[in-house]
Amino acid sequence: QVQLVESGGGLVQPGGSLRLSCAASGGFFRLYGMNWYRQAPGKQRELVATITSDGSTTYADSVKGRFIISRDNAKKTAYLQMNSLKPDDTAVYYCKSREATWGQGTQVTVSS
Repeated sequence: QVQLVESGGGLVQPGGSLRLSCAASGGFFRLYGMNWYRQAPGKQRELVATITSDGSTTYADSVKGRFIISRDNAKKTAYLQMNSLKPDDTAVYYCKSREATWGQGTQVTVSS
């Protein structure tokens, strides 16, 4: 089964930026939409951003205008550029497609 590996998380100050990556091992990456989710402590996992196989994007209202999702089909990698980060963005971030299992996620902490 296809596995996804997230990376790029870390500790950043409010107002800072991070770029997350999601690399797929095998599969038909280009045929599937890719999603980024996040889960904060004590909260349910929420959908943050989606990019379809043809490149159309949608965002949660909470990140619209600050986050940008993209994909590189040749590298089988999806990205999440996160700008103007806020403490409320602190969470474990996961990527997911229909053909892949859940990965371990990458921790993003926004704090001064």
